[in-house]
Amino acid sequence: MYATLSQIAAFSTVPSNLLPAVGLLGLIVALVRRGRGGLWLAGLGIGGTLIAGILPIANIVIRPLEERFPKYQEDGRPIDGIIVLSGAVDLARSFDRGEFSLNGAAERFVSFAEMARRHPEARLVYTGYSSGPSRSEAQLAAEQMTRLGLSTERLLIETASRTTWDNVRNTKALLGASAQGRWVLITSAWHMPRAMGCFQKAGLTVIPYPVDYQTRGRSDSIRPFTIVGHGLQRLDIAVREWLGLFGYRISGRTDSFFPGP
Repeated sequence: MYATLSQIAAFSTVPSNLLPAVGLLGLIVALVRRGRGGLWLAGLGIGGTLIAGILPIANIVIRPLEERFPKYQEDGRPIDGIIVLSGAVDLARSFDRGEFSLNGAAERFVSFAEMARRHPEARLVYTGYSSGPSRSEAQLAAEQMTRLGLSTERLLIETASRTTWDNVRNTKALLGASAQGRWVLITSAWHMPRAMGCFQKAGLTVIPYPVDYQTRGRSDSIRPFTIVGHGLQRLDIAVREWLGLFGYRISGRTDSFFPGP
């Protein structure tokens, strides 16, 4: 239920949907009532779309998320396990085209495979999104890792999760007592605060390994976008994540609004 509600909220509140909808509503009102109110709404929607898509608003909003946790640094010590959260695989395209297909968060899968090779002593957990009984990201990822020559004997896959909280709760149940130790968590940098907050709430200690950065750093805070769609897409990610942090805090899935180190 929570997953469905969050998807509805995300669809209706992301700027790339909300702003054009306001503009369209304004045009309809202007045509029907022929008043200034409709034109004002249309201008707000169209102007807002252009401003949000061109100005570096998205970068300013997403950078605090990406920089909340420091980059992962190897310290030479062995680790007990590596956990990666789902979100790197394009499920629909993978199934429809019949070949493994990654999306814009491909770094999650790539870093997971790289860490698996670098730490042969570590157990592996892929906690993956499932949209149905036969469509699991974790299963597809496990098959691809086999093709890459990685042994799946030490790989545990979790296929029932639909939300970040599900990822954490199901991973904890899957690991049991073995969850204690030095475990590394891989997910997108902008998603790391919420993910870490969930792990902290569940009583699991993990080492953050943020990947999939959307910005280049501070300089992007003053660099405009040259393609409106790119700016809106990044702003959508940021808005969804900030709303997710708020929703997780008020629902008790995290202990703070903006979890940190």
